[in-house]
Amino acid sequence: MVLEGAIIYSNLLVLLALGLTLTYITTNVPNFAQGSFAIVGSYIAVTLLRIFHIHPYFSLPFLLIAGAIVGFSTYLILKPLVARRADVEILMIATLAIDLILLGTIGAYSEILSKIVGFTQAKFVFSQLDFSIFGIKGIFFVSIAVTLLLLFCLYLLLYKTKFGTALRASMENPDLAETMGINVEQTRAFSWALSGALAAVAGGLLPFMQEIVPMTGDIIIISIFASSIVGGLTHITGALVGGYIIGLSESLITYYLSSIFGTGFLVYGKVVALVIMIITLLFVPSGIMGINWGKRPKK
Repeated sequence: MVLEGAIIYSNLLVLLALGLTLTYITTNVPNFAQGSFAIVGSYIAVTLLRIFHIHPYFSLPFLLIAGAIVGFSTYLILKPLVARRADVEILMIATLAIDLILLGTIGAYSEILSKIVGFTQAKFVFSQLDFSIFGIKGIFFVSIAVTLLLLFCLYLLLYKTKFGTALRASMENPDLAETMGINVEQTRAFSWALSGALAAVAGGLLPFMQEIVPMTGDIIIISIFASSIVGGLTHITGALVGGYIIGLSESLITYYLSSIFGTGFLVYGKVVALVIMIITLLFVPSGIMGINWGKRPKK
C-alpha cells in the first residue's frame, strides 16, 4: 500500500520535474511557478467534473491543451527578461511573482466555482471517483500508463523529428543553433508550453492521491526542484532519475519515521526531499546524470 502510493507520487514528480528541467535548459529560468502550473490543471479538472460531468481521467487531453496555454503565456511574460539575458536571480524572482499571481487567481477561482456548484471547492479529492483492480487503485495503473506514454512521445519528438533535433541543438548551444538557422525563440516557447502541459496532466492526477488546496503548488515545488537537482538540472534524463529517487525516498522514509515517532511526523515529509537535495548540492552539484561514470581514476 505504501509502496503503491510512493510509485504514484514518483510518476507525477517525474512529469513535473521534466517540465522544470526543460525550461531551465532552454531558457535558464528556475521556474518556481511549476507547482502552481499543476494546481491550475487540478482546478480545471474539478471544473470539468462539477460542471460538465467529465471524469478526471477523461479530462487529461483538455489539461494538456490548457497547461500548454498557461506555460506559453508564462514564457511571453518572461520573454523580455530572457531576451536581455537577465541574471538567474532576476528570472527566479519573476517566476515567484508569477507563482503568487497564479496562487491568488486559483484561490479566487475556487470561491467562484464553489458558488456555482453549491459547495466548497477550496479543497477537494478525486479518490472517491477511482476504480480498483484486485484491490489496487486505478490511479496506480493510470499514472504509470500516462507517464510511460508521455515519455515515449517526448522521446519520439526529441530523437525522431527534425523539430526535436532543433530543440536539442537549442538546449546544448543556443547561439550556435541560431547561426545554423534554427529558430531558437520557437523552441523556447515550445519548451514552456510542453512544461505547462506536463504539469497540468500531473495536476489532474494529483487529487487521486492527496487533498488539493490553492496552496498545494507551493508545497510540492520543494519536491519538484529536489527531483530536478538530484537528477541533474541540465539533463533531461535527470528528471526521470531524480523524480523516482525523491518520490520513493520522501514517501518511504517519511512513512518509516512516522511509524517510530508518530503520525505527526508525516507533515515534515518535505524535509526528506530537502536533505537529499542539500547532500546532492554538497557532493554532486551537477546531479547524478552529471557524473562522468565512464571516468576512471588514474593509477
